[in-house]
Amino acid sequence: MISKNRRQLLLATAASTLAPWSNAQNIYPNKTIRYVVPVAAGGGADMIGRATCERLTKVLGQSIIIENVSGGGGAIACQNVAKSNPDGYTLLQAYVATHGTSPATRKLNYDALKDFTPVGMIGTAPNVLCVNPGVPANDVKTFVEYVRKQPGKIAYGSAGAGSLTHLVGELFKQQTGLFMIHIPYRGVAPANVDLISGQTQALFPSLAGALPHIRSGRMRPLAVTGPKRHELLKDVPTFEELGYKGFDGQQWYGIVGPAGMPQSIVKTLSEALAQVLAQQDFKDKLSSEAVALMPLSPDAFAAYMKADIERWTKLARDRKIELDS
Repeated sequence: MISKNRRQLLLATAASTLAPWSNAQNIYPNKTIRYVVPVAAGGGADMIGRATCERLTKVLGQSIIIENVSGGGGAIACQNVAKSNPDGYTLLQAYVATHGTSPATRKLNYDALKDFTPVGMIGTAPNVLCVNPGVPANDVKTFVEYVRKQPGKIAYGSAGAGSLTHLVGELFKQQTGLFMIHIPYRGVAPANVDLISGQTQALFPSLAGALPHIRSGRMRPLAVTGPKRHELLKDVPTFEELGYKGFDGQQWYGIVGPAGMPQSIVKTLSEALAQVLAQQDFKDKLSSEAVALMPLSPDAFAAYMKADIERWTKLARDRKIELDS
C-alpha cells in the first residue's frame, strides 16, 4: 500500500513532468498559420499580404502559408474564414471591398462585423480623380464646369458596380450635382484602358494602380481622397482642401480572424503586426503600392470598419445602389 506522503510525491513528480509539455501546447503560435488573401495571386493586395506575412513569420517564429481565395468580390474567402476554428490559425486579409463597400451594397452570406475578430490595420491608399489628357481641365473646378456644360455626354469608368471606384464617383456626382454616365468594367485594368484611349473621360482608381499611367502622362490627376496630400503626388490637392466633404474614404487593408478568437491570441497577433509596421523596410516596400502604414489597435480597427460600412451604406441608399450578391 502506498503511503500518503509517497502518493503526494508521485503526483507532484508527474505534474512537473507534464507541465512543460502542457505549457508548450498552450503557447501561440505552435503550428503553421493559414493567411487567406481574398484576391488572385499577383496583384497589389496579394503583394501586401506576402510582404506582411514574410515579416510576421519572423516576429512570431512560426511559418505562415498564404492561400489566395478569389471570387465573389472576396465573399468566398470571407465565408471560408468566418466558418473556421477561431484558434488564431486561420486569418483573413480584410480590405475595403470585403469589409466596406460590399456590405454596403450587397446582401452577403457573412456579417462583416459580427463574424470576425479584428486584429489590426495594415495601411491605406487614396483614390484619385483622373481624367484623360484630352479633357480640357487641369483642376477639379474646371472639370466640374466642363462636365456641367455637357450633361450626359461625359462618362466615368469603374472597376465594377459597387466597387470603391464606383462609390467615390457617385459621391463626387452627389456633391457636385453633375450628370455623368457610369460605365462599370470587370476590374480596373479595362477601365484604365478605356480612360487612356478616351472612351471614357474620368476614373477614380486607387493611386497604386493609376501611378504608372500618371507618371507616363496618360492620365491627369486632379484630386485625391484621404485626410492629407499623398507624398507621391504632393502637387495634387485632396478633395477636402477643395471644399468637398466626406472624401476621407480610402483603399485599406487589415487583418481579421473568425469571431470568438481568444483575447490572448489577438493580443499576440496585434503586437506582432505592430512590430512589422514599425520596420522601415516594410514601409518602403508598401510605398511602392502607394500604401501608407496605419497602425490601429483591434478596437480602433473595429471602429474604423464599422464607420466605413456606415459611410458607404448611407451613400448607397442615397444613390439607390443595391446590387445582387
